[in-house]
Amino acid sequence: MGTDYSKNILAAITDGIYAVNKERKIFFWNNSAEKLTGYTSAEVLGARCADNLLCHVDAKGTELCSNGCPLEPAIEDGIYSELSGFFHHKSGYRAPVTIKVSPLRNDYGKIIGAVENFSLATTRSTLLIKPEKLDNSPLENKLAELNNEHFNKTSLLSIARRSSQYGFPYGILFADVDNFSYVSKIWNQSVGYDIIKMIGNSLNFGIRTFDTISHWGGERFLIVCPYCNHDELAYLGEKLRMLVENSWFEYEGNFIKVTASIGGAVANHEEEVFSVLQRAKKQMDLCKKNGKNLVRIDS
Repeated sequence: MGTDYSKNILAAITDGIYAVNKERKIFFWNNSAEKLTGYTSAEVLGARCADNLLCHVDAKGTELCSNGCPLEPAIEDGIYSELSGFFHHKSGYRAPVTIKVSPLRNDYGKIIGAVENFSLATTRSTLLIKPEKLDNSPLENKLAELNNEHFNKTSLLSIARRSSQYGFPYGILFADVDNFSYVSKIWNQSVGYDIIKMIGNSLNFGIRTFDTISHWGGERFLIVCPYCNHDELAYLGEKLRMLVENSWFEYEGNFIKVTASIGGAVANHEEEVFSVLQRAKKQMDLCKKNGKNLVRIDS
């Protein structure tokens, strides 16, 4: 079986696969890697994965490329490894992946590099707007593919009713992009739209499969979390804050990053939905007043 034939097989696999040499420079990048990350093979071949490409982070936001890159032990010691993390998509957002790394050997058994296999660790789909839908309409209309405020109000009322009926807890998170008006003023409305789109995707990929997220107007998002107590809501809020902080996209040679302030509240038994929303919003406002890029959950 020829090498070209083998590469065709690798190119057809649905998981993302790329190979690096001993200097950790990429020399193979399959079709699924292109689809999952947004980076074409022409953009990555010859580069290192740490060169503002995938830049994996773990659940705490630690950059794996500089603190425990799994490629290194595979290349140096022939160690196989499997781990979970979040990769950086070309559009800026973070998405969860399962990563498997193996040493790459030549015909004589000598290690000549490493191979990474990665796949999305979620069934959630991207919230990206298709380019052909962009026009000169307001930002809120451009984000039509995100669940809107009306959708999440309906979802929230439904969850509140079931919570009252069956006795399970639910929580609410408000996320607000910090200094958004300043960033939009420095760049332009189109960049502002890209930031909201990027943050929406990072938040969407960070929540649980049964949570719901909606664009709540402007630079604000609402996340409804059924079956969630105080500690679980705080953990989720911190993970989402980390994902936003570690998201960025490139525009005209500039790397644009933002942060988010996230406030939350867990509903008390028989508490009105409006009251829960107000408590969550109050915590978000306190994050803004106390330095931003924070998470606060009402006790």
